[in-house]
Amino acid sequence: MEILGILIPVSLFLGGVGLAAFVWAMKTRQFDDPEGDAHRILTTDYDDKPKR
Repeated sequence: MEILGILIPVSLFLGGVGLAAFVWAMKTRQFDDPEGDAHRILTTDYDDKPKR
């Protein structure tokens, strides 16, 4: 049971680091690609059949 005294703070710290990385990525607009979306909707290329 003493190991929980170590594992709980470590897991909370790692969760906080992951949350901070996610918030940083959202604030720096890492997931925005409006131009790519605009071009992707107009293309006639389909990936239904993989190329050999």
